[in-house]
Amino acid sequence: MTAHFRYTTSQLLAPLIFLAPSSRRDTDPLWGSMTRIRNIRLAVAGASAAVLLTVACRPVQEAGPRFGKGIEGVAKAKGVVPKPTVTLFPVAPPPFSEGAFPCSECHGLTDKVNRVPHKVDFHEEIVLQHDEKNRWCLDCHDAQHRDKLHLADGRLIDFTESYRLCGQCHGPTLRNWKAGEHGKRTGSWSGAKQYLLCASCHSPHSPHFKPLKPKAPPLRQEAIR
Repeated sequence: MTAHFRYTTSQLLAPLIFLAPSSRRDTDPLWGSMTRIRNIRLAVAGASAAVLLTVACRPVQEAGPRFGKGIEGVAKAKGVVPKPTVTLFPVAPPPFSEGAFPCSECHGLTDKVNRVPHKVDFHEEIVLQHDEKNRWCLDCHDAQHRDKLHLADGRLIDFTESYRLCGQCHGPTLRNWKAGEHGKRTGSWSGAKQYLLCASCHSPHSPHFKPLKPKAPPLRQEAIR
């Protein structure tokens, strides 16, 4: 249900417009002229405020669902062919561990999948430290199509689009990554360039950078002699 808030111009101008005493206005023509000019200015400002309030107080109502198959269904019902709205970026190859990809070499479409979070014996080298109280493997990896990732609404994406998956929780960081303010890009300033994926610098399972051991300080001058 859409709520509308409407205000009349007189209601908005009531606390703003005030007139000079009638005796002063009648005996001083200049005062009356200045008062009229002031009232005109206040009336214009009040009318502008009324328009802005009417627009601002009108909630935004979407025509249909925003995500997943809902958009496609609405578009087909209206006879409109949906245009792709996702801009893909030229990214570096995903940094897969040796022998880890493709996942379908070990996982098949007919495998029974235990969707209850549990410790996976085969991938014992992976320690999940990424909202591990609320997330686990199948929140990002697709249970059936193991060579794909999936977004929160179920859409499948390639590993080369993993930045879209990360951006669901890290929106401001994704925005800065697209603008070149976060992460690393190589190539020409005005020509072809390549973006490093989030996983090129952050481990997707434990994204916080590990402490670095500092190098030894340089030798002092007297120690060199």
